[in-house]
Amino acid sequence: MSLAIRPTTMEDAAAVAAVHRATAAIPGGIARRPDEITDAYIARILGEALADGVGLVAVAEGGVVIGEIHAVRIPVRLFSHVLSDLTVAVHPDWRGRGVGSALFQALFAAARAMDPAIVRVELNAGAGNAGALRLYERLGFRVEGRLERRGRFPDGTFEDDIAMGLILSPSPLRGRV
Repeated sequence: MSLAIRPTTMEDAAAVAAVHRATAAIPGGIARRPDEITDAYIARILGEALADGVGLVAVAEGGVVIGEIHAVRIPVRLFSHVLSDLTVAVHPDWRGRGVGSALFQALFAAARAMDPAIVRVELNAGAGNAGALRLYERLGFRVEGRLERRGRFPDGTFEDDIAMGLILSPSPLRGRV
């Protein structure tokens, strides 16, 4: 598999929206439903990542965007070392092929290079999304809490969210954090 990871640009909006919509349409994809992936939502997440965060796309041969990850720095100085509001979406045709892991590794590298450096990355995952939870734990995230009944499905049932965090090891070029 030939795969490239590169920073997201505003020109990627349509491709990112397509990946998010396809991912939202499958169980365990992302929290938003396909109809919630609007142009305004995509413009907001790309703009926030470009302004003070990390936004990356995974691109397959032929330039097709097959995955996207973004997170933003918390805009309060006390928490400015934290990337939060993280979302990763991998097109269903590409799941289970290392795309998500590659996106996370690139996000970690980009976070370490930010100034001031990012020390912590945090995310939430649905308690019923065992595959995502396994991936995040394999990447080094630790469970830090449970938010009871945080999500509600269209049928009215609830799901807890699992709060997870990762402390980035210091970059060898940047000294100790």
